[in-house]
Amino acid sequence: MAGEIPDLEALERTGTGKGAARQARRDGMVPGIVFGGDKDPLPINLPFNKLLQRLKKGRFKSTLFNLKVDGHEDVRVICRDVQRDVVKDLPTHVDLMRLRRTTKINLFIPVEFINHGAAPGLKKGGVLTVVRPEVELVVIAGDIPEKLTVDLTGLNIGETVTISDITLPEGTKPTIDRDFVIANISAPSGLRSAEGEADDEADDEGAED
Repeated sequence: MAGEIPDLEALERTGTGKGAARQARRDGMVPGIVFGGDKDPLPINLPFNKLLQRLKKGRFKSTLFNLKVDGHEDVRVICRDVQRDVVKDLPTHVDLMRLRRTTKINLFIPVEFINHGAAPGLKKGGVLTVVRPEVELVVIAGDIPEKLTVDLTGLNIGETVTISDITLPEGTKPTIDRDFVIANISAPSGLRSAEGEADDEADDEGAED
């Protein structure tokens, strides 16, 4: 794993059942459970404010976390469910699943673009338009790529980069089956305007004939 996995800090919940869960909420915590990985389920409490911040950032269910619980070894987890209050839409319970190194999961991986100076289209004033700054992939938990790299060498104005142009790490694949666009090099706005005016003039001349 080359990338940095964000920490998710929690406390072990000593009590179980609805009473303990209600008490946790009164204490500003969100009760949760950690399961899987050939270990017993572990009841936990997550700080409400920190959890809410994570949820507001988006993609909570497709982010791999390093769960830290006092008295227990750190473990990689992914969220499987967030229960919410039907009226306030605030989190009331979280289910987290421990991951084996061989577990396959869906994660968003950022895209990095290199060799801008070797792209003729950019040298001519073209603009790199990034359609997908990150791509959702099916990855193996024990070998998650930090990023996908797009080499812009040789790209001209009007050319595109699709997912098939990127060499994906072994064992990973996109969640989308079709060959979708990652980025393209478009003409600078001034050039596009000039071309549009030229087309208009040609149309006017054709109309006069």
